[in-house]
Amino acid sequence: MLLQRHADALQQLPDILAAIAPVVSRATTTYNESESNPTIADYATALNGVNQPLNNLFKVILWLGLGTLAALILGARCVQIFEMHVRHMAGMASQSQAYWAQNRWHWWKIKKNILYAPLGSKRHNREFRLSSALNMGTLPSRFHAILIALYVLSNVGFCLALNYWREDKYSTIAEMRGRTGTLALVNMIALIILAGRNNPLIWMLRISFDTYNLIHRWMGRVVVLEAVVHTACWAYVKYEATGWQGVFHQLAVDPFASWGMVATVAMLVIFITAFSPIRHAFYESFLDIHIIMAIAAIIGIYIHCEVANLPQLPYIKVVAILWGIERVARCLRTIYYNYTYKAGWTDVTIQALPGKACKVTMHLPTQAKIKPGSHAYIRIWGISGWESHPFSIAWFDDKPALPGLPTSEKQGHARLRDEKMVTDVSFVIQAQTGFTRKLFNEANYCTPRALRLKGSMEGPYGGHHSLDSYGHVVLYAGASGITHQIPYVRHLIKGFKDGTVATKKIVLIWIIRDQEHLCWVKQWMDVILCMPGRKQCVNIKLFITRPKSPKDVVSPSNTVQMLPGRPNVKLILQNEVKNQCGAMAVTVCGPGGLADNVREAVRDEQENGMIDFIEESFTW
Repeated sequence: MLLQRHADALQQLPDILAAIAPVVSRATTTYNESESNPTIADYATALNGVNQPLNNLFKVILWLGLGTLAALILGARCVQIFEMHVRHMAGMASQSQAYWAQNRWHWWKIKKNILYAPLGSKRHNREFRLSSALNMGTLPSRFHAILIALYVLSNVGFCLALNYWREDKYSTIAEMRGRTGTLALVNMIALIILAGRNNPLIWMLRISFDTYNLIHRWMGRVVVLEAVVHTACWAYVKYEATGWQGVFHQLAVDPFASWGMVATVAMLVIFITAFSPIRHAFYESFLDIHIIMAIAAIIGIYIHCEVANLPQLPYIKVVAILWGIERVARCLRTIYYNYTYKAGWTDVTIQALPGKACKVTMHLPTQAKIKPGSHAYIRIWGISGWESHPFSIAWFDDKPALPGLPTSEKQGHARLRDEKMVTDVSFVIQAQTGFTRKLFNEANYCTPRALRLKGSMEGPYGGHHSLDSYGHVVLYAGASGITHQIPYVRHLIKGFKDGTVATKKIVLIWIIRDQEHLCWVKQWMDVILCMPGRKQCVNIKLFITRPKSPKDVVSPSNTVQMLPGRPNVKLILQNEVKNQCGAMAVTVCGPGGLADNVREAVRDEQENGMIDFIEESFTW
């Protein structure tokens, strides 16, 4: 009987070996994707486990949210523009503007507690400095913080809205992979739009590029984190199915995986180099790396989506097209203002000034229409031809293209056509580090402290804040921030004389460290002081914080006062509010500490009159 049983077992042995052969083969083979665990590996490929209908729903919700916000801001701007137009028309015809000086509704409470409010008690634009070259950046305002928080939390909520009740946990991870990948691409469209200097939303919504740049940085962080989670979800499922050997094998041979990893690595490099201390310490290098890595990320994502024919392919096409259009727009704008066949490229005169600053004048071969409050990005060949940096336009003059060419004709005194006029655009650039320090050194070592090179100006940008409807304007400037305010003073004085603006009182407060800084704008201030009507509408206060001798600080007239020490920002504004003439605009351009002090003073006076606050800054 026992022998019979062994004989039967031997007869069944071939069948048993045939049954276990595949298992042994999978256990002993090095790696073969076709033989890996199908219940896991399938969730690392294509759209397996991905909830595409829900992804599309969240995409629509995200875009509706951003679109609704833009529509609300646009509506508020339209109301504001209409009110300013009515106020402008009424103010031109009336010397007394008492009606417009008072708050007519409780909008001032929103301005005080949300729109103009810092995140905490006071600090907003004053940097957290680690050293002279390193700082941790600035804090967003309360309104910006609310928008950023809503945006970040909504993305987190969308990513976590998964089906956690699935029997197979790997399908849930696959759903996370699809969700984060889709949201990263959807957010990249807004990311690219907000990064552009030629962003149409700037002039449509009248929001400064600085604000868009802040939102761009936070959007970028969200996109990078979503991309990393997307990659990590794929790698985890792939590892569980095939081990690390399978992960690296697919990265080596599969363009879908390898180009996706290229995009993720490029985004991580952007994320690391954009960290505030690194960005501020090596800003020029950061810009170059940022552009190169952005191109690598776009190319990597495009190939990643195209190889697998993913439904997100149109998104990355839109991103690539928007990025390309914006770059082409920059080039066309630069060529239009800086090159003509006869004159060639723009000539640039660089003159070293006392106080470690230099005056840069771009002699454009064409005429440029520039508004007060504008800025431009300048390139100077031979010093930093690849880099472009933004600076406020301090002065601009139109002149005949040819010396001795008349500007009017006897019959009708017709003005010259635009193509027969050219524009000189001037900047005052204070030496700090990097490009500005190199620029000053090159001019300072030149004899006689002036340098003539070729260059280009990209712009003008900005200038969307009009002060023409305000009866009372107070302008604060710190150091080289005076370059932002001088064009406003010039424009408003001319408008006051011609009767084209509502402005009746202009107060300019300029804070400088040393008397030699007065040389920065002396040439232009002399022009302003000689303008007709200046004495009737302008009061200038110059504060010298570190005078060599208080006796040297002498006021030349009642309308131009020179004072030693730092100004009491609150007291000055309180006095102006007591004698307020119509609606008041308070603007500031200067160091972050000065801007925060002016912001605080404006908020404290909100209930006492109709006061708008405008801050000009270039955070980077």
